[in-house]
Amino acid sequence: MSTTSTSLRIEGELTIYRAAELAEAMKASLAQVPAGGALELDLSGVTEMDCAGVQLLMAARRSTDDSGRVLRLAGSPPAVAEVFRTLQLASHFDAH
Repeated sequence: MSTTSTSLRIEGELTIYRAAELAEAMKASLAQVPAGGALELDLSGVTEMDCAGVQLLMAARRSTDDSGRVLRLAGSPPAVAEVFRTLQLASHFDAH
């Protein structure tokens, strides 16, 4: 289990309106994570999430898996919990 991690806190919307900005931020954060390390996305400040947000999280999961890194999600505000519950994604992201 890795002890090296990089954190990225997402505030506000995790929606199509910010998809390009957030994709770049996630890519930059992932580049800082050494092999075997973890990228932690702090979602506690997310106020809204749509399918573009889900796609970003799935792309981040795929990128970390493909590069031998780990994706961790922290925080589960109502906006995120509702989408995860509706789409039955909690187990895919190890979220509760």
